[in-house]
Amino acid sequence: MARSLLEIDDLSPSELAHLLDSAARWKKEPDTAPRALEGAGVALVFEKPSARTRTSAELAVYSLGGHPVALRAEEIGIDQRESAEDVARILASYCVIIAARVFDHGVLMRMAGAVNTPVVNLLSDIAHPCQALADLLTISERFGGLEGRRVAFVGDGNNVVASLAYGAALTGLELIVSSPPGYELNENLVDRVRNLGGSIELVTDPHEAVRGVDVVYTDAWTSMGQEAESEARTKAFATWRVDSVLMAEAGADAVFMHCLPAHRGDEVTAEVIDGPVSVVWQQAENRMHTKRALFAWLVQTKESE
Repeated sequence: MARSLLEIDDLSPSELAHLLDSAARWKKEPDTAPRALEGAGVALVFEKPSARTRTSAELAVYSLGGHPVALRAEEIGIDQRESAEDVARILASYCVIIAARVFDHGVLMRMAGAVNTPVVNLLSDIAHPCQALADLLTISERFGGLEGRRVAFVGDGNNVVASLAYGAALTGLELIVSSPPGYELNENLVDRVRNLGGSIELVTDPHEAVRGVDVVYTDAWTSMGQEAESEARTKAFATWRVDSVLMAEAGADAVFMHCLPAHRGDEVTAEVIDGPVSVVWQQAENRMHTKRALFAWLVQTKESE
């Protein structure tokens, strides 16, 4: 089967390092990026909409010489009009990569199992590997490397921090996660990260979590599809807000990260996200650079089989 990226640990440490190196190099020298998708189509399936994901993915494909084909949920109706497997087979007959942003991670697994075409997870309920690639590139750019740097994630133990945890394990980052009771990272995931050699610590107090770290990271308290939980989540996360007081407990050169969209006054204050310690716009830009490296690597890897 073709190589796919459904979660960061689908990559080896050396493969992840190669992707980050390529992304950084082509970001500095765009003309050196290969025309790896010349004349080819890439299917971009969106069960969930996203401004950053679609824009970054389309431009990544275009900059490699390819043609992005964006498809909305109502246009394909996965498991309504056609099964996930049949959708994958049809798209694979036209396109060299299938990338999808879905509600259920199982849909991606079924698609990848049905075709000999790379499948990329643009977001699922349990993983967000393309976000983690952008996060790792941003941290590396800021600090000149990843190994030994300390990152505190303050908030929901969701798909964003899950993928970041695997990325940390493969690159030597140290990760501290602080979540309200009932919203922690999955215990099995934490065990797997540790089995991969990752340094991950779970603490309840967000002030303890950020003490002396290089990066403070947060995400929305309520993600798409969780709207019915909004009131309960707002109450549960009230003391997990990243403000200037919390940031002051981090390292002297610490930066703030957020995968966006942000809700100023909820998970982060305006003075932090719009202030000098924020690297969220660099982080958002890096979504395109890392996807370009990923797409090129996937097609080149398949061609070499």
